[in-house]
Amino acid sequence: MDYMAKKKNLDFNPDDFVVYPSHGVGKIVNIEEQEIAGTHMELFVIAFEKDKMTLRVPTAKATAVGMRGLSSPEVVAKAMTTLKGRARVKRAMWSRRAQEYEQKINSGDLISIAEVVRDLHRSDDQREQSYSERQLYEAALERLTREVAAVDGDDEMKAQTRIDEVLSSRAAAAA
Repeated sequence: MDYMAKKKNLDFNPDDFVVYPSHGVGKIVNIEEQEIAGTHMELFVIAFEKDKMTLRVPTAKATAVGMRGLSSPEVVAKAMTTLKGRARVKRAMWSRRAQEYEQKINSGDLISIAEVVRDLHRSDDQREQSYSERQLYEAALERLTREVAAVDGDDEMKAQTRIDEVLSSRAAAAA
């Protein structure tokens, strides 16, 4: 049976950008068959260039683990609107909030990731961030930037500038 003919029923194809919840945006570079523990499996081979990482995901489990295509431009617009909103910081202990932020980042949901960026963003005149706060902020910002860049077909620098402008306008409006 022709191997590529079988591929037609899959949700994702080589050269598609996809979002893997715990790693962000990657590109499917191949679909291959491997024998693992005596079982033949078909796998998506996903490259995460920035992280110099390759991930193999069984095609049958891709959607079950939360792998999805890129967000639509409408979802990106909604994420940008989310960034403009007021930060919502709960009064819970930092360890509890950090855990919630981590879950939002790893959910793969662009709006949830934008909420983390919004809530942890600090303008120059605000108090310093702790190391762990900064780490979570940067992780969320990187995920958001990569997906916005991929959806817009731009490089990450342009996407970063777009996000910075939204965050700056929010800071200016609050002043």
